Amino acid sequence: MTLRSPFQDLLDHIPTTAGEVEIRGARTAYWTYGPPAAPRTIIVVHGFRGDHHGLEPIVAQLAGEYRMISPDLPGFGDSEAFPSGKHDMPGYVSWLRAFIAGLDLAEPPVILGHSFGSILVSAAVADGLEASTVILINPIAAPALSGPRGILTRLAVFYYWAAKTLPERPGFALLRSRVITRITSIAMAKTRDRALRAWIHDQHDRYFSAFADRASVMDAFRASITYDVSQYAPKLTGRTLLIAAEHDDITSVAQQRVLVERLKNGRLEVIPEVGHLIHYESPVQAAAIIRDELGAA
Repeated sequence: MTLRSPFQDLLDHIPTTAGEVEIRGARTAYWTYGPPAAPRTIIVVHGFRGDHHGLEPIVAQLAGEYRMISPDLPGFGDSEAFPSGKHDMPGYVSWLRAFIAGLDLAEPPVILGHSFGSILVSAAVADGLEASTVILINPIAAPALSGPRGILTRLAVFYYWAAKTLPERPGFALLRSRVITRITSIAMAKTRDRALRAWIHDQHDRYFSAFADRASVMDAFRASITYDVSQYAPKLTGRTLLIAAEHDDITSVAQQRVLVERLKNGRLEVIPEVGHLIHYESPVQAAAIIRDELGAA
C-alpha cells in the first residue's frame, strides 16, 4: 500500500509542470514547481539513488514563493542514463551546466543540493557555474569513510563491490534488493514518529531502486565516495548555506564546522535531533532557514 505524503496537501496547491530535455544524447526529466513569474528560481539537485520526489517536502514549503526546478539525475528516476561515457563527477558537472544553460534564465539561480547533490553542486560551481546562492543540505563535508559511522560506508563499499562482481542479472537484483533498501532506510531514519518512519520507508521502497542500469549506479556510487564538498571549498567564494544535521551518520557536525570555516562567505545551521534525512524529517525547519538566507541575500 502506498502511503500518502504528509506534505501532499501543500503540493496539490502548487502549480507543477513536467518537462524533458535531451543532454548528451539522453533524456533528462524535470519538474517545475511554483509561479512562473516568481522573482527567484531555485534549482534542486537530489542525492544518490533518489529522484525528484525526495526533495518535494522542502519544495512544498517554498514553491509558493519561488520557482523551483527539480531534475532527476541522469540514470535515476525518469531520466535516461548517458548512452556513452561514465556517470562520474565530470560527467555530472557537464550535465548540470548544460541543463541550467538550457533553461535560459534571466539571472543566476539559487542552486540547492542534498547529500550527493551537495557534492555535484559544489563541483559545478567550482567549475564556473554561476549561482546567486548555494544551499547544501546534509552536505558531504569530508570523505565518506571518515564519517561518524564509517563502518556503514565500508559495508556499502562491499555491497556495491558484490553487486558489480556478480553476473549482470543477480548483480542488478542485489542492487534492487528490498531488504537492503529497508535496512538502509532504518539506519538513516532518526524520527520516533511511527507514521513518519513508515512513510520514509515507503518512499525508499518506491524510489530508491528507480535507476536505469547497473553501470550508472556503480559509477555514481564511486563518485559519491571519491569526492566531497571540502575538495571544492577554495572555489566556493559566493554565498553558501550549509544545513547540517545533529545526528548525521555520514558527516559529523565537527566536520561541517571545519568546512564552513574554509568558505569565504559560508553560513552553517545545524538542525537538532535529525540525521541524514533532513528533507524527510525536518523540511519545515530547513525551509525556514532557506527563506531566512534568501531574504538576507
